[in-house]
Amino acid sequence: ADIPVIPDLEDVQEEDLAMQMAAPPSVQVNRVLTYHDLDKDLMKYAAFQTLDGEVDLKLLTKVLAPEHELREDDVSWDWDHLFTEVSSELVTEWDLGQSERED
Repeated sequence: ADIPVIPDLEDVQEEDLAMQMAAPPSVQVNRVLTYHDLDKDLMKYAAFQTLDGEVDLKLLTKVLAPEHELREDDVSWDWDHLFTEVSSELVTEWDLGQSERED
């Protein structure tokens, strides 16, 4: 009764469903919206102009800057140069403040 039996290959394939993979679902994607399209939609639909039905965002949406105006070039900072520049500006401001007080 304790003699091991080699299973048939057909029996193993039917029982081992965990190793089989399901086919992925197919989703139809029409198109991906660009930032430009999203900006147009933001201005067009009134639903985006209020937050939680209470906060009016119309003023904010009127003055939002386009993405191309917000992009800046990456500039590396040199600590010594930055420190010298800021300290010289502060000294200049202090000198101007003292000269205005003396006048």
